[in-house]
Amino acid sequence: MLNSIRRFIASESAGGVVLALAAAIALVVSNSPWHDAYQRFVGLPGEVRIGGDLLVLAKPLLLWVNDLWMAVFFFLVGLEIKRELLAGELASARQALLPAGAAVGGMAVPALIYALINLRDPVALHGWAIPAATDIAFALGILMLLGSRVPASLKVFLTAVAIIDDLGAIVVIAFFYTADVSLAMLGAALAGGVVLFLMNRSRVMSVGPYVVVGLVIWVCVLKSGVHATLAGVATALAIPLRAGDEGHSPLETTEHALHPWVAFAVLPMFAFANAGVSLQGVSFSTLGQTVPLGIAAGLVIGKAIGVFGASWLLIRLAGAELPAGASTRQFFGVCVLCGVGFTMSLFIGALAFEGRGGDYETQVKLGVLCGSLIAGIAGTLLLLRKGS
Repeated sequence: MLNSIRRFIASESAGGVVLALAAAIALVVSNSPWHDAYQRFVGLPGEVRIGGDLLVLAKPLLLWVNDLWMAVFFFLVGLEIKRELLAGELASARQALLPAGAAVGGMAVPALIYALINLRDPVALHGWAIPAATDIAFALGILMLLGSRVPASLKVFLTAVAIIDDLGAIVVIAFFYTADVSLAMLGAALAGGVVLFLMNRSRVMSVGPYVVVGLVIWVCVLKSGVHATLAGVATALAIPLRAGDEGHSPLETTEHALHPWVAFAVLPMFAFANAGVSLQGVSFSTLGQTVPLGIAAGLVIGKAIGVFGASWLLIRLAGAELPAGASTRQFFGVCVLCGVGFTMSLFIGALAFEGRGGDYETQVKLGVLCGSLIAGIAGTLLLLRKGS
């Protein structure tokens, strides 16, 4: 299990560096003479037809990335969640107590801060969940760059918090960011879920059949109005964790094989397609608008207070223990790093203000980029500082 965690952390940290580069390139290109070319690229049309007009999927590149590519990301997240719940850091109540409580606090307080700042604007209030997310790739990437200055126990803690955070984000997307629902297509997706369950119970050990059924579920969920990425989670939860006759766990084998593709292709592509924001006409007054201010305050202040505050209460009142070998300052530094919310925050922001126009899109991107940058720098400085 320890080797599994080490491989996971190594992959996530390297991916975090690539993710940062992709976001930086998108930001530079979108503010250069190649701005129009960038916009044409993310708007490239793509169409899939099956059986003539029986099934037609026509989307620009940006939506293919956000709907299909991110379903692969959520598939990996689902695999991680299942492994951690059944055999990892979250397998027992005692192990899960601190990261679970920290994750809940780290989602609730940022959402509350955002809501208070945007209370008078019903449209802006729809983005309350944007600062509630933690980007595991970025945050672990920063920790790994700090090397031995950070105890391994804190890296495991951050991984567990981010995984529970992802689970919370999945629930939020399913219940709060869903368009008008087609009951017929949702019923077809649920039928696909039953097929996955029966395959699992029948001990189907080949991952291929699960993926095929998962693709069908993805199309049904896409057409149902519920966000299609949730099909990735549903498919992942059906993959067997226990080893088959060959002695290999289908879930762990798939997870390890998929990590490099997600870390070095899916997430960087998402970052490049979504992080491009034109800074033309942007001023400090723009940053002071309630949406970017609420996001940045939620990520920087809300995450630190929520994660550290919930952890402190659990340590004082419920017998939870500080991660081994970590000082209070180091632990607080990691709590601040939880405010790096790039990938999932941008994703939720796109759902929250879908169809609301470019102004909201720009404000979301500014809030997420500024908040994540400040949280990353502040957390790093805390971890670099010597002393208890």
